[in-house]
Amino acid sequence: MSDDRLESLYPFLHGGRKDASREDAALLESVRQKAAHSVEVKRGFFDANGQRVVDAARTIAEVYRGGGRLFAMGNGGSSCDAAHFAVEFLHPITAGRPALAVVNLVADTAMMTAVGNDVGFEHVFVRQLIAHARAGDGLVGFSTSGNSANLLAAFARAREMGLATIGFAGGEGGRMAVSDDVQVCLTVATDSIHRVQECHVATYHIIWDLVHTLLADDRGELEVRGGGEGS
Repeated sequence: MSDDRLESLYPFLHGGRKDASREDAALLESVRQKAAHSVEVKRGFFDANGQRVVDAARTIAEVYRGGGRLFAMGNGGSSCDAAHFAVEFLHPITAGRPALAVVNLVADTAMMTAVGNDVGFEHVFVRQLIAHARAGDGLVGFSTSGNSANLLAAFARAREMGLATIGFAGGEGGRMAVSDDVQVCLTVATDSIHRVQECHVATYHIIWDLVHTLLADDRGELEVRGGGEGS
């Protein structure tokens, strides 16, 4: 790279100053492009996966109809999605919608570090499922690559135990997309981890709303049988 090119990229190394107006223009264009890409990814995902989103919502609704509960898991940024997913169901912000049980498997750091240290990180979710889950429950896992070994191990054990399973992935979906242990895999087809996670958030917000819509008639029947008391 020529000295002139280097000086234009790093003027402070050559005793110069950045052109603030040019820098702001470049940053504003970057904002525009990233926002447009985020919208484009979401539109493409929902156009291609609308029925899978409905299928995931129906699967979750059936878990709750049967008296089961959900478990959520993920690593890194996806662990935050697991926590966010759980709190949406546990603490609904829309009036008249009841709390629904979800256990965030990432929340117990003592358990995770004990299992990771003593047995191996691949088992951190499996061990918790063995202790807490029952047939008829559901497991939801978030992985931007679709290849997280501890999620795949947990999905396999969950299916052995009779749990419903839903995966959120990115790119081409990795091993989760082709696994028989994942009943519904919602894959955001982009290599940008940020766009994948942004689309995951929008998707589980929609699923949360669909689940409550699907359960609304059931709640009405329960209220009638219970003398009209709300949940």
